[in-house]
Amino acid sequence: MRWFAIFVVFLLLIAFPFKSRDGAMNIKTAMEAVNEEIFDMLITRVMKMAHMSALSAAIIKDGKVAWAKGYGLYDRERNKEATENTIYLVASISKTFTATAIMQLYEKGLLDLDDDVNKYLPFSLRNPKHPDKPITIRMLLAHQSSLAEDPPAFYCHFPGDLKIGGYPEPWLEEYLTPNGIHYKPQIWADYEPGKEMSYANIGYSILGYIVERITNMTFEDYCQKYIFQPLGMKNTSFELMKLNISNIAVPYIYRGEYEPLLHYQILDYPAGGLRTNVIDLAKFLIAHTYGGEYNGIRILSPESVEEMHKVQYPSHKYFFQYGLGFQIWNIGGEKYIGHTGGLYGVATKMVYRERDKVGIIFFTNKGVEKMNEVIAFSMIERLLFWKATHDKKELSKELMEATVDANKHLLFLQ
Repeated sequence: MRWFAIFVVFLLLIAFPFKSRDGAMNIKTAMEAVNEEIFDMLITRVMKMAHMSALSAAIIKDGKVAWAKGYGLYDRERNKEATENTIYLVASISKTFTATAIMQLYEKGLLDLDDDVNKYLPFSLRNPKHPDKPITIRMLLAHQSSLAEDPPAFYCHFPGDLKIGGYPEPWLEEYLTPNGIHYKPQIWADYEPGKEMSYANIGYSILGYIVERITNMTFEDYCQKYIFQPLGMKNTSFELMKLNISNIAVPYIYRGEYEPLLHYQILDYPAGGLRTNVIDLAKFLIAHTYGGEYNGIRILSPESVEEMHKVQYPSHKYFFQYGLGFQIWNIGGEKYIGHTGGLYGVATKMVYRERDKVGIIFFTNKGVEKMNEVIAFSMIERLLFWKATHDKKELSKELMEATVDANKHLLFLQ
């Protein structure tokens, strides 16, 4: 009931315009009166109800950052307040960078999207239930490879500055192939590659490994040289120790009180190990919104971006479709493109609407674990679009319900 009540408050704010000085009721006057103070009050209220310790957000309009701000405490033990420059672990938003790296190699003629991945691996990758069906790079990008389950190690975290030997090789081979010491048959689905979508983070670990094998660079070094540095993303890295640790949001879980977690890394970092802030990520989103270019710097061709943002294999399994590294949603009859992220102590979203190219980014340092938290996460999303457009339709019941549906996967997928 609390969540319904706050939604009613949103509706009341836009349904009953304020009186102007001459007593006339005017919707435009009402919207202008919904100023930063009221917006901040609504955001902080939703944060409190969902036990979000910190939130950083940005709005993108007309190819630039139109607004950015932080709320709450990103480090409660040191009483540090969040800003737009606070760095967060962004979880599965990382996949959009891995996919971008693959598409850059495609543009250089170093791979083809429909190549058998075995052309680039030192071991044979096949679904043992369909050994004659090749798995392509496109299938891995679109979660269509028939890989079914993520490795338990993906959900195990270790101190963020600890180097783990044996990954990606020989670990990937030992996990993915029937004779491997970590192999379990259930990592493969019964259906053949290309037949159905199954969201498998391990597929992006393979893609990161392919980038390394083709370029003879570490995945981090490649992304720094060809994505982060060209875009001016100075506070972005897959490696914790390359960043200012004092400016990184502490991840929290809430069990009646806030419990801090160590800054951690995941084994499968090309799928979910990136850290950045909303200002840096905005540059990347602008590039993807505008055909691969930001501030005169091109990281992809318009044709590659169009392919990445296009549904590759229609699926009815999830509340979203998938392109090449990007989630695609139909909300209120309109196309939204981006990616969510969720891990221990983090929940994130980067998305833009195709029609008007309005984009939003927001990070919080607490995971989404319950349905009421999905609702709060979705409320923040709709509030940001409302702030961006000043259109009361952004908070309509229909759009709110559709946004909640679009974000339900945060309860199940990382």
